[in-house]
This record gives sequence, C-alpha cells and structure tokens, in this order.
Amino acid sequence: MRWGSEACRRRDNGLNAMAQDKRFPPDPRSGIRLNQERVRAAEIIGALSLATDLGVGVPLEHGLHSAIVSARLSERLGVEAETAMDAYYASLLFYVGCTANMEIADDVFGGHAALTTYGTPVRFGSRPQMVSGLLRAVAPPGGAPLLRVRQLAYRVPKLLRAFKGQVAALCEVAQMLTERLGLPGGVGALFPQIDERWDGKGAPEGVRGDDIHLGVRIAQVARDAAFQSMLGGPQLAAQVIRERGGHAFDPVVANRLADEAAEILALDHAVSSWEEALASEPSALTLEGEAIDRALAAMGDFADLISPYFAGHSSRVAGLARAAGERLKLDREEIRKISRAGFVHDVGRVAVPTTIWRRAEPLTPDERERVRLHAYHSERILIHSPFLTLLSPIATSHHERLDGSGYHRGSTAPSLDRGSRLLAAADAFSSIVEPRPHREALPPRQAAEILAGEAREGRLDAEAVAAVLDVAGQPVRRIERPSGLTEREAQVVSLLARGLQTKQVARALGISVKTADRHVQNAYTKIGISSRAGATLFAMEHGLLAWGELPMYRTSDRP
Repeated sequence: MRWGSEACRRRDNGLNAMAQDKRFPPDPRSGIRLNQERVRAAEIIGALSLATDLGVGVPLEHGLHSAIVSARLSERLGVEAETAMDAYYASLLFYVGCTANMEIADDVFGGHAALTTYGTPVRFGSRPQMVSGLLRAVAPPGGAPLLRVRQLAYRVPKLLRAFKGQVAALCEVAQMLTERLGLPGGVGALFPQIDERWDGKGAPEGVRGDDIHLGVRIAQVARDAAFQSMLGGPQLAAQVIRERGGHAFDPVVANRLADEAAEILALDHAVSSWEEALASEPSALTLEGEAIDRALAAMGDFADLISPYFAGHSSRVAGLARAAGERLKLDREEIRKISRAGFVHDVGRVAVPTTIWRRAEPLTPDERERVRLHAYHSERILIHSPFLTLLSPIATSHHERLDGSGYHRGSTAPSLDRGSRLLAAADAFSSIVEPRPHREALPPRQAAEILAGEAREGRLDAEAVAAVLDVAGQPVRRIERPSGLTEREAQVVSLLARGLQTKQVARALGISVKTADRHVQNAYTKIGISSRAGATLFAMEHGLLAWGELPMYRTSDRP
C-alpha cells in the first residue's frame, strides 16, 4: 500500500479533536492527531512543488511529473541512492526560487506566462534558440509591430542588467529554503548549478562536464523531458533531449532518457500523480517536531517573497494566532494546528499575477476575482497531502466572514470553527498594520477600531477579535539579533526586505550613503548572502520585520 493511502486510512479512522465542543462544527478530515510529530518530507515539499507550478505558470503537477521521471531515470542509470535522492528533490524544487524574481518577471516579460511559453522550451537549447526564445518572451508574437519595438527597446536592456543578479538570487533563495525544508545540506548545494551546462556555457560560473553534480544533470534532463513531452509527447521529448546531449546535457544521461523515453515518460495525465510521485521517492525522509514548523514557515516565506509588502506576513499571522489561542487557553493540540495553518494560509498567492499585488490603483472586477481566488489556490495546493489537508479548513478560511460576506466559499458562522475564526482575526489585524501599494500601514489603534467594528457588525468573531487585540497590544520582548547583526545592521536588512535601495536606506536612517552601503555589505557578509531576495528571506525567517516602525519602498521613490 502506498504511504499516502495509508495516511488517508489513519486519518479517516481518527476522531475530531474539537468534536466535544458543540459550539463549533466538527472537521471530519482531522482524524490524525493534530500534534502529529512525524510527516513525510515529500508531502510538504510536494505541496510546495505544486505552488511553484502555479507561480511559474506551468500545468499543476508538472513538478511531480518531473520527479517521477527523475526517479525512473536514476533507476535506469543505476546511480547511488544519495544521488537519486538529490535528483528527485532537485526536480521537485526546480523552481523554488521563482518568487525571488517575480518583480523582474513582470517588468521584463510581463509576467511568468510569456517566459514559460517562449523561454522554458529553449532553456536548455542552443545559444541562438535561447536568445530567440527570450526575445519572444520579452515581446510576444502577435502584438502590434510598434508595441513590440517599444517592448524590446525598454525590456531588453533591463533584462541584460538584471540577468546575473537574478540568477544569483534564484540560487540563493533556493538554497536557503531547501535547508529550512529539512532536506540534507547536499540538496541545497545543487541549486547554484541548476543553470550550468555540460559544455561549460551555462551560468553563473560556467562549470562543465563531470564537475556538475550528477543529481543536477539528471534533474535537468528530467525537467526538460517532462516539459517537452507535455508539449508534443515522448517522441518529441526523445528527439529534443538527444539533440541537447553533449551541449546542455550530459550525453550519457540524455541518451538513456531518449532511448527509453516511451517507458520513462509514460504518465497518465488524466489522474493525479501525487501518489506515484511520493511512492517514487528513492528513500523516505521524515520531518519531526519543530522541523515540521520550520518547513511550513519556509512555505509561507516562499509565498510572501513575491512582494516586499507581504514580507513576513505569514509568520506574523501564525505567531499572532498562536498567542491568541494561548490567551484563550485552548489545548496545545488545537493551538499547534492554528499556528501551522497560519504559516501556509497564503501559499496560493503565487497563483495571482504579481502585477495585481503591486497595483496602487483600484482593481478591475477581473483582478478582484483573481485576488479572491488565492484562498482557493491555497486549498488546491494543500489538499493533496493528507497531513496538510488537516490544516486546510482553517488555512483557507482566513477571508471567510460569519455573515457569509467573505470568500472564497462564502461560508457562514455554523461552518467556521474556532481555529478559522482566530486565524481570520489575526490575518485581518496583520494586514491592516502592514502597508499595501494603495495605502500606508495603519496604526495598531486604528486597526483595533476596525476589527472591533467588524465584530460588532457580525463579520468577525468577537471572542477571537478580543484575543487577537489583547496579544497584539503586548510589548515585544527584545531579542538577540541573528548572525551577530548589530541593531543598525538589522534595521538595514529590514529596509532592504521592504524594497528600499541603498540611497533610500541612508535617507530613512539619516546616515550617509557610504555608511549605509557599509552596513549593507557587513550584513550580507554576516548572513552569508549576496542578494536582496536572500536578505528578504533571511529577514522573514528571523523575524526582523515589524511594520510601522520603518518606511516602505514606493513607486514614487524609484530612481
């Protein structure tokens, strides 16, 4: 029996922890004990892979298909178990750094859709193919000639300036997230080589041949083969992969895939590949205790990284909801469930175009509908995993309201349990005191008045609002700064995470640009990163963001 099916059986045989409290509706899916302290790493990482699919605009489960192909290819190559494991997880997490470059993708390609359509098919092609694909992504065919000329003139220079830094940011974020997901350190070390090529013409270092980790070489072929097969079937994939052998790909790996493409790429696209993907994991890894929370927090940070306005939001909501649960003296099991739901409640945000999240003007009806669907996308990501399914009812109800005016289901009070009500109040408060493109952050006192009004109008639960406001008013205990950062360096990292440039950091802190730059370089050295995306992820991970204390990057501030 596959592990996922066994988990479902154990889940369905359990009892709802809240069934004894008649004030709240039971959750029939919460049979596994909510304080379960062991879970397959592949469950959480597989769900994160689904989120990356949505983030880069490929069909859902494309990452799962790639992992299956990787496992089959590793088996036929007879590689060691450790290498097969590296290739499997590298295939699942191939685009885990994608939220680090969402803004650039918007500015240069108009979003990930054009890049996926025209750039991804030739990502491992010849240099002329790659250049042609990128130019088509920059100025998609079919547009008015004058518009395409303008797009090329404006976007190509921007692409050239940003390319090297974006490659570094993608690799850096992927490494940092992978370490927090509980995978062996060797997996994270693969990502700086994801864009290297067998012939040495890749990026960022031009590593070639056997100096590229074998796990990377297998993952590259698996991802490209799965994509080409999706476009034109196994026969096309075999032809493309064979042509790229000796150029982008290790010829031995490429030829083995091409020789056995019909069997290796045999996938039933009519049914979900979740079970098969988990069953294909070369050696089952598990997460236990706090490692589960770290992995879920990494998922939340992955989603929050799409915009400086969201930096740290998911962890902040989780912490506020957890503290409110403690204030209400809920049992430990229930508090843990609410907190974990808080970490992943907004993972579906990556499915919404970043241009919408960045818009300062009123949204169109279509854009508002896309925003409302982000909770639905979170649900679609979470319910594949039996473990995450337990968190989904709370996590995906954070915009529901007791009177039915919320979204995405329009649920009413009888179907919203205590955890859902707490998380909704915590999310509402956190969102109000955080800045957004169309408004400044509001002070906590004003946020409290708004939430109290929502409770009076019957939209938010009064008890949940009272608990959230109570814990939100507590003073923040001073903490030791991570990685030896000074107080000033921590402030600088916080400002960088908000999207400020070095000159703007200097202006915000009342110091010289030279001094600000020195703080930036010192902070980067201590943290061990080299990009703004890495600094943002570090700030979210270590709680260096506290909205309202410091300014926010705005369009009008742009150089």
